[in-house]
Amino acid sequence: MDKSKTREISKLSILLEILLVSTRLGLTSFGGPTAHLGYFHSEYIQRRKWMDEKSYADLVALCQFLPGPASSQVGIGIGVIRAGVLGGIVSFIGFTLPSVIVLIIFALMLQGLDISNAGWIHGLKIVAVAIVAHAILGMAQKLTPDLKRKSIALLVLVVTLLWQTAYTQVGMILLSALLGFILYRQQEVELDSQVEFSLNRSFATGCLVLFFSLLIILPLLREVTSIHWIAMFDSFYRSGSLVFGGGHVVLPLLEREFVTTGWLSEETFLAGYGAAQAVPGPLFTFAAYLGTVMNGWVGGVLATVAIFLPAFLLIFGALPFWDYFRRNPKVNSALMGVNAGVVGILISAFYHPIWTTSILAPIDFAFAAILFSLLVYWKLPPWIIVIAGAIGGTILPLS
Repeated sequence: MDKSKTREISKLSILLEILLVSTRLGLTSFGGPTAHLGYFHSEYIQRRKWMDEKSYADLVALCQFLPGPASSQVGIGIGVIRAGVLGGIVSFIGFTLPSVIVLIIFALMLQGLDISNAGWIHGLKIVAVAIVAHAILGMAQKLTPDLKRKSIALLVLVVTLLWQTAYTQVGMILLSALLGFILYRQQEVELDSQVEFSLNRSFATGCLVLFFSLLIILPLLREVTSIHWIAMFDSFYRSGSLVFGGGHVVLPLLEREFVTTGWLSEETFLAGYGAAQAVPGPLFTFAAYLGTVMNGWVGGVLATVAIFLPAFLLIFGALPFWDYFRRNPKVNSALMGVNAGVVGILISAFYHPIWTTSILAPIDFAFAAILFSLLVYWKLPPWIIVIAGAIGGTILPLS
């Protein structure tokens, strides 16, 4: 057997190993992005030694630095380091496909059922208030620690709340980047570590160009063509592009895109959110449920591709330039502004539609406070909060 065939067999065996290991993680990884990173560390670093501790820490730092689902991006990055671009794709498929399949099946089963007056749905609305409030508070403490960044977040909050169009979010992100550059360009960046990832820089540059191009072009195509599939792809792509801090934060963005525009009822939306909490893997697979409800399984696949595409483009584009991004004061200052702007967008979406459609009476607020306390102070996992919310929502009308 010649060397080329030997290399092909070796690469196929590596890809198969990545697929099997990532699929097992996709079937068992409950608990959200922080827990996922723990599972990855245990399996990929401690058990299989695919990376050293420092390289893994650098990869996690990169993925938390970028928008998108951090745990999914770490999984993609590990696959890239192990077996190139194809390894990253295979790693993603294994980790994500199990929950995508379950949520598509759930959406197909739910069609035709009347859940509009179900008490447990109102309970899930209140759960959403507690979980998203917790996520946003954590982001705000981390991403808006000083008055200047708080002011950027406030500006974005006001504008996106009063002027809700497809262009507003992207426009305010660009403005936030400009303000961050102006306000923080003199700030020094001191970093000790340096890490290099083997990925073609030309390919990486193309991925970054495509990421920003789609972010700008898709809303324009949506307005010019009025094609439903383009509008749907744009909504999921934009939501996946503007998320920092984990999957729970994508909830208000998706709700604004699809519930307030009339594409989905609030009840149907939140039934899927509860199901997404109950399955392993990344919460971004909630998009598979939404897409299926709107356009069948084809819509579910399209929605999954659209919401995860930014994660792929950013991790592929950023790996070779990681140290440059971290050490360049101009890039760093712009991203500081972007991070603050995203906090403003999320607070705006948290108020409307989440708060305005969930907290309808004093008892709703009291129940939200209880769930928030169980999540934040008692440290109960989100899936327990979801179950408690559904039970409480069923009982509240009886009181």
